[in-house]
Amino acid sequence: MLACGLGVMALPVAAGEPAGVVELFTSQGCSSCPPADAALKKLINDGKVVALSYHVDYWNYLGWADTLATKDNTARQYAYARMLGRSGVYTPQAILNGRDHINGADLDGINRRLAEMSVKGKGLAVPVNAVVRKDEVDINVGAGNGKANVVVVYFNREQLVDVTKGENSGKRISYWHSVRDIQTIGMWDGKPASFVLPASILNEGENGGCAVLLQKMKDNETPGAILGATTVMADSAAN
Repeated sequence: MLACGLGVMALPVAAGEPAGVVELFTSQGCSSCPPADAALKKLINDGKVVALSYHVDYWNYLGWADTLATKDNTARQYAYARMLGRSGVYTPQAILNGRDHINGADLDGINRRLAEMSVKGKGLAVPVNAVVRKDEVDINVGAGNGKANVVVVYFNREQLVDVTKGENSGKRISYWHSVRDIQTIGMWDGKPASFVLPASILNEGENGGCAVLLQKMKDNETPGAILGATTVMADSAAN
Protein backbone atom coordinates (compact mmCIF):
# COMPACT_ATOMS: atom_id res chain seq x y z
CA MET A 1 0.00 0.00 0.00
CA LEU A 2 1.23 3.47 -0.85
CA ALA A 3 1.08 6.88 0.78
CA CYS A 4 2.07 10.38 -0.25
CA GLY A 5 1.36 14.01 0.51
CA LEU A 6 -1.53 16.04 -0.87
CA GLY A 7 -1.19 18.99 -3.20
CA VAL A 8 -3.54 21.22 -5.13
CA MET A 9 -3.33 22.05 -8.82
CA ALA A 10 -5.78 24.07 -10.88
CA LEU A 11 -7.69 21.85 -13.32
CA PRO A 12 -9.15 23.54 -16.41
CA VAL A 13 -12.65 22.45 -17.36
CA ALA A 14 -15.08 23.51 -20.06
CA ALA A 15 -18.31 25.03 -18.81
CA GLY A 16 -20.90 22.36 -18.09
CA GLU A 17 -18.57 19.42 -18.74
CA PRO A 18 -16.58 17.54 -16.07
CA ALA A 19 -12.81 17.53 -16.44
CA GLY A 20 -12.63 13.78 -15.93
CA VAL A 21 -13.66 10.75 -13.90
CA VAL A 22 -11.82 9.64 -10.76
CA GLU A 23 -12.66 6.17 -9.43
CA LEU A 24 -11.00 5.62 -6.06
CA PHE A 25 -10.56 2.09 -4.74
CA THR A 26 -10.26 2.30 -0.97
CA SER A 27 -10.86 0.41 2.26
CA GLN A 28 -11.74 1.27 5.85
CA GLY A 29 -9.16 -1.33 6.88
CA CYS A 30 -6.24 0.28 5.02
CA SER A 31 -4.04 2.68 7.01
CA SER A 32 -2.86 4.41 3.80
CA CYS A 33 -6.40 5.17 2.61
CA PRO A 34 -7.67 8.08 4.79
CA PRO A 35 -5.51 10.66 2.91
CA ALA A 36 -6.97 9.39 -0.37
CA ASP A 37 -10.51 9.55 1.04
CA ALA A 38 -9.81 13.17 2.03
CA ALA A 39 -8.42 13.91 -1.45
CA LEU A 40 -11.60 12.52 -3.04
CA LYS A 41 -13.70 14.78 -0.82
CA LYS A 42 -11.69 17.79 -2.06
CA LEU A 43 -12.29 16.75 -5.67
CA ILE A 44 -16.02 16.45 -5.00
CA ASN A 45 -16.15 19.83 -3.28
CA ASP A 46 -14.25 21.43 -6.18
CA GLY A 47 -17.00 20.14 -8.46
CA LYS A 48 -14.85 19.77 -11.57
CA VAL A 49 -14.74 15.97 -11.86
CA VAL A 50 -17.03 12.98 -11.45
CA ALA A 51 -15.60 11.31 -8.34
CA LEU A 52 -16.55 7.87 -6.99
CA SER A 53 -15.34 5.76 -4.08
CA TYR A 54 -15.35 1.97 -4.42
CA HIS A 55 -14.80 0.17 -1.12
CA VAL A 56 -13.11 -3.22 -1.57
CA ASP A 57 -13.23 -6.25 0.71
CA TYR A 58 -9.79 -7.84 0.42
CA TRP A 59 -8.35 -6.06 3.49
CA ASN A 60 -11.10 -7.33 5.80
CA TYR A 61 -8.75 -9.99 7.16
CA LEU A 62 -6.70 -7.27 8.88
CA GLY A 63 -9.31 -7.04 11.65
CA TRP A 64 -12.01 -4.69 10.37
CA ALA A 65 -14.70 -5.62 7.85
CA ASP A 66 -15.34 -2.58 5.65
CA THR A 67 -19.00 -1.65 6.16
CA LEU A 68 -19.28 -0.20 2.64
CA ALA A 69 -17.38 -2.87 0.70
CA THR A 70 -18.97 -5.07 -1.97
CA LYS A 71 -17.65 -7.94 -4.04
CA ASP A 72 -18.72 -6.05 -7.18
CA ASN A 73 -16.46 -3.14 -6.22
CA THR A 74 -13.53 -5.52 -5.80
CA ALA A 75 -14.36 -7.22 -9.11
CA ARG A 76 -14.35 -3.85 -10.88
CA GLN A 77 -10.88 -3.06 -9.59
CA TYR A 78 -9.53 -6.43 -10.74
CA ALA A 79 -11.17 -5.84 -14.13
CA TYR A 80 -9.28 -2.56 -14.40
CA ALA A 81 -6.08 -4.41 -13.47
CA ARG A 82 -6.63 -6.70 -16.47
CA MET A 83 -7.23 -3.69 -18.70
CA LEU A 84 -4.00 -2.08 -17.48
CA GLY A 85 -2.01 -5.30 -17.84
CA ARG A 86 -1.25 -5.40 -14.11
CA SER A 87 -0.90 -8.61 -12.12
CA GLY A 88 -2.47 -7.21 -8.94
CA VAL A 89 -4.32 -4.36 -7.26
CA TYR A 90 -3.61 -1.94 -4.42
CA THR A 91 -5.24 0.69 -2.25
CA PRO A 92 -5.59 3.58 -2.46
CA GLN A 93 -5.75 3.34 -6.25
CA ALA A 94 -7.43 5.95 -8.45
CA ILE A 95 -8.46 5.05 -12.00
CA LEU A 96 -8.58 8.11 -14.26
CA ASN A 97 -11.05 8.22 -17.16
CA GLY A 98 -10.95 4.42 -17.26
CA ARG A 99 -7.52 4.70 -18.90
CA ASP A 100 -4.76 4.95 -16.30
CA HIS A 101 -4.08 4.68 -12.56
CA ILE A 102 -2.33 6.70 -9.86
CA ASN A 103 -1.98 6.73 -6.07
CA GLY A 104 -5.36 7.94 -4.84
CA ALA A 105 -3.78 10.26 -2.26
CA ASP A 106 -1.81 12.19 -4.89
CA LEU A 107 -4.28 15.03 -5.46
CA ASP A 108 -1.82 17.16 -7.40
CA GLY A 109 -0.93 14.19 -9.59
CA ILE A 110 -4.58 13.35 -10.25
CA ASN A 111 -5.35 16.90 -11.39
CA ARG A 112 -2.20 17.09 -13.51
CA ARG A 113 -2.82 13.71 -15.16
CA LEU A 114 -6.45 14.59 -16.00
CA ALA A 115 -5.33 17.89 -17.54
CA GLU A 116 -2.73 16.05 -19.63
CA MET A 117 -5.34 13.52 -20.76
CA SER A 118 -7.63 16.31 -21.89
CA VAL A 119 -4.86 17.88 -23.99
CA LYS A 120 -4.04 14.49 -25.55
CA GLY A 121 -7.65 13.75 -26.53
CA LYS A 122 -8.17 11.25 -23.71
CA GLY A 123 -10.65 13.37 -21.78
CA LEU A 124 -14.45 13.36 -21.77
CA ALA A 125 -15.43 14.21 -25.35
CA VAL A 126 -19.09 13.15 -25.37
CA PRO A 127 -21.65 15.28 -23.48
CA VAL A 128 -23.74 13.41 -20.91
CA ASN A 129 -26.57 15.00 -18.96
CA ALA A 130 -28.86 13.63 -16.24
CA VAL A 131 -31.61 15.37 -14.30
CA VAL A 132 -34.28 14.32 -11.83
CA ARG A 133 -37.79 15.37 -12.90
CA LYS A 134 -40.42 14.36 -10.38
CA ASP A 135 -40.47 10.54 -10.53
CA GLU A 136 -37.91 10.14 -13.34
CA VAL A 137 -34.20 10.40 -13.96
CA ASP A 138 -33.81 11.63 -17.55
CA ILE A 139 -30.43 10.80 -19.14
CA ASN A 140 -29.23 12.26 -22.44
CA VAL A 141 -26.05 11.28 -24.26
CA GLY A 142 -24.72 13.39 -27.12
CA ALA A 143 -23.11 12.44 -30.40
CA GLY A 144 -19.60 11.09 -30.81
CA ASN A 145 -17.54 8.27 -32.26
CA GLY A 146 -17.59 4.56 -31.50
CA LYS A 147 -19.71 2.41 -29.21
CA ALA A 148 -19.96 2.32 -25.44
CA ASN A 149 -22.02 1.10 -22.52
CA VAL A 150 -24.19 3.47 -20.52
CA VAL A 151 -23.30 2.61 -16.93
CA VAL A 152 -25.10 3.98 -13.87
CA VAL A 153 -23.15 3.94 -10.61
CA TYR A 154 -25.27 4.47 -7.48
CA PHE A 155 -23.65 6.02 -4.42
CA ASN A 156 -24.27 7.69 -1.08
CA ARG A 157 -23.28 11.33 -0.76
CA GLU A 158 -21.60 11.06 2.66
CA GLN A 159 -21.29 8.48 5.41
CA LEU A 160 -19.48 8.75 8.74
CA VAL A 161 -17.96 5.51 9.98
CA ASP A 162 -16.46 4.81 13.40
CA VAL A 163 -13.71 2.26 12.81
CA THR A 164 -13.22 0.28 16.02
CA LYS A 165 -10.73 -2.39 14.91
CA GLY A 166 -7.86 -2.89 12.49
CA GLU A 167 -5.32 -0.42 11.12
CA ASN A 168 -7.61 2.61 11.46
CA SER A 169 -8.96 1.70 14.89
CA GLY A 170 -10.32 4.65 16.85
CA LYS A 171 -10.84 6.89 13.81
CA ARG A 172 -14.12 8.43 12.65
CA ILE A 173 -13.79 8.75 8.87
CA SER A 174 -16.01 10.63 6.43
CA TYR A 175 -16.58 8.73 3.18
CA TRP A 176 -17.98 10.53 0.14
CA HIS A 177 -19.69 9.10 -2.95
CA SER A 178 -19.28 5.51 -1.75
CA VAL A 179 -20.60 3.16 -4.43
CA ARG A 180 -23.39 0.76 -3.48
CA ASP A 181 -24.40 -0.63 -6.89
CA ILE A 182 -23.41 -0.59 -10.57
CA GLN A 183 -25.83 -1.15 -13.47
CA THR A 184 -25.46 -1.11 -17.26
CA ILE A 185 -28.68 0.37 -18.64
CA GLY A 186 -28.02 0.38 -22.37
CA MET A 187 -25.71 0.86 -25.34
CA TRP A 188 -24.60 3.96 -27.23
CA ASP A 189 -23.58 3.77 -30.89
CA GLY A 190 -22.31 7.29 -31.50
CA LYS A 191 -25.72 8.84 -32.09
CA PRO A 192 -27.59 10.99 -29.54
CA ALA A 193 -29.55 8.77 -27.17
CA SER A 194 -31.94 9.15 -24.25
CA PHE A 195 -32.70 6.89 -21.29
CA VAL A 196 -35.24 7.12 -18.49
CA LEU A 197 -34.95 5.56 -15.04
CA PRO A 198 -37.38 5.73 -12.11
CA ALA A 199 -36.23 8.29 -9.56
CA SER A 200 -36.79 5.65 -6.88
CA ILE A 201 -33.42 4.13 -7.87
CA LEU A 202 -31.86 7.00 -5.91
CA ASN A 203 -33.54 5.51 -2.86
CA GLU A 204 -31.30 7.04 -0.20
CA GLY A 205 -33.30 10.26 0.20
CA GLU A 206 -31.17 13.39 0.32
CA ASN A 207 -28.06 11.23 0.70
CA GLY A 208 -28.51 9.39 -2.62
CA GLY A 209 -27.03 10.03 -6.01
CA CYS A 210 -25.69 8.40 -9.14
CA ALA A 211 -23.06 8.90 -11.79
CA VAL A 212 -23.69 8.12 -15.45
CA LEU A 213 -20.59 6.83 -17.24
CA LEU A 214 -20.31 6.38 -20.99
CA GLN A 215 -17.71 3.61 -20.98
CA LYS A 216 -16.12 1.54 -23.72
CA MET A 217 -15.50 -2.14 -23.02
CA LYS A 218 -12.36 -4.12 -23.87
CA ASP A 219 -14.49 -7.27 -23.74
CA ASN A 220 -17.63 -8.42 -21.93
CA GLU A 221 -15.87 -8.37 -18.55
CA THR A 222 -13.20 -5.68 -18.93
CA PRO A 223 -13.98 -1.93 -18.78
CA GLY A 224 -12.10 0.58 -20.88
CA ALA A 225 -11.99 4.30 -21.61
CA ILE A 226 -14.72 6.59 -20.28
CA LEU A 227 -15.92 8.98 -23.00
CA GLY A 228 -18.40 11.07 -21.01
CA ALA A 229 -19.90 11.32 -17.54
CA THR A 230 -22.13 13.28 -15.20
CA THR A 231 -23.49 13.16 -11.66
CA VAL A 232 -27.03 13.69 -10.37
CA MET A 233 -28.26 13.82 -6.78
CA ALA A 234 -31.63 12.67 -5.44
CA ASP A 235 -32.36 16.09 -3.97
CA SER A 236 -31.81 17.92 -7.30
CA ALA A 237 -35.34 17.36 -8.66
CA ALA A 238 -36.54 19.81 -11.30
CA ASN A 239 -40.15 20.91 -11.78
